Amino acid sequence: MDVFKEYLANIDHTEHRARTEKVLVWITKEFPNLMPAIKWNQPMFTDHGTFIIGFSVSKNHLAVSPERAGIIHFSDDIVQAGYEHTKQLVRIPWDRPVDFSLLKKMIEFNMVDKADCSTFWRK
Repeated sequence: MDVFKEYLANIDHTEHRARTEKVLVWITKEFPNLMPAIKWNQPMFTDHGTFIIGFSVSKNHLAVSPERAGIIHFSDDIVQAGYEHTKQLVRIPWDRPVDFSLLKKMIEFNMVDKADCSTFWRK
């Protein structure tokens, strides 16, 4: 988690920092083979050099980016969890619980779907 230490320290809101750290720690424990990284000033996880999932913090939510394919694949689940999404990210409001089972499904989907991917992003 040292890779995320500076990023987390720069989150001013204590509760937002704690929740973001909880999510990042959970992923490192649940998926120990994923590589944590900071790219474009955002925490993310990669597998064999390809993007799997990324995060960013805003005033009203924790943004989760599983790439567009992940959003499309899980659109109904995202809405059912009570989250909004765009084509590129899912918004988890700070006042709603994190649906870790949904995060797990999105990560697993990307790991399988991108198993043979040789680029950082899908083409």
